[in-house]
Amino acid sequence: MAVYTEVDDDELEAFLATYDIGELRSYKGIAEGVENSNFLLHTTAGTYLLTLYEKRVAPEDLPFFLGLMNHVASKGIACPVPIRDRKGEMLGTLAGRPAAIVSFLEGLSVRKPQPKHCAELGAGLARFHLAGADFPLRRANALTVSGWHPLFEASRARADEVSRGLAAELADELSALEASWPHDLPQGVIHADLFPDNVFFIGEHLSGVIDFYFACNDTLAYDLAICLNAWCFEHDGSFNITKARALTQAYNQVRPLDAAELAALPLLARGSAMRFLLTRLYDWLHHPPGALVKPKNPLEYLKRLRFHRSLSSPAAYGLD
Repeated sequence: MAVYTEVDDDELEAFLATYDIGELRSYKGIAEGVENSNFLLHTTAGTYLLTLYEKRVAPEDLPFFLGLMNHVASKGIACPVPIRDRKGEMLGTLAGRPAAIVSFLEGLSVRKPQPKHCAELGAGLARFHLAGADFPLRRANALTVSGWHPLFEASRARADEVSRGLAAELADELSALEASWPHDLPQGVIHADLFPDNVFFIGEHLSGVIDFYFACNDTLAYDLAICLNAWCFEHDGSFNITKARALTQAYNQVRPLDAAELAALPLLARGSAMRFLLTRLYDWLHHPPGALVKPKNPLEYLKRLRFHRSLSSPAAYGLD
């Protein structure tokens, strides 16, 4: 259960009294999510999501995250919309934690994405990038190429416990990525964590996007590369070109990629695989005994990194 901070009934009712969302009927903790404490609220006015932001989320970043949701929602992107209290504020305090209430989003995440889901995602991601083009706030990406080496150093000494030779391979790969990483591609606001559990569908149609708490300013095509890694590999580790083609071509129809973005896509996909490999490696090696959340296997992303490293053309992703 992803509830790290318990909420007292009286505290919650007092907090809700500062909003115009009706009277509380019921609430319950939500198991999904690993960063924050989430509660589903049912009031006389409807259903909402309450989030208490835990220590891994920097309070100074919250205006960016909440403001971005509000901004892209105003441009037609289906996502949770922050509810303002009677003072017009999107952020408050509950149980000693920063807290916000957002609208409830209908839909389900898909466990086994099909090409149609990938096409919906590609078009939706492109629309999100266009919608965020004039968002005025900025947030640097702490997990871009400049942040990977410190993350690696935190796990280097024990990396070979996970796989023999892993430390040396990652060191070589990091050097290559740092030397060749593109810095002059189109930039903007990216989601940076658009895994299947953060995308909702009703049937085969995308109904919304959630979990904006890694969003930042970075290379737009890097966001597409994250999705290639997250959506287009099967459970046996094989790459599904049909899903990749559906994803990339649908994106390209809404926001056409320029020649430099196309050429850089294999490198960006390598970097995306490295980013998630390193965070998974750190969590795997520093997993506290008795923790409820099971760490994800970093070697899944090592296989993906090696796949992208073998490519020299975006044609492998369904683009010419």
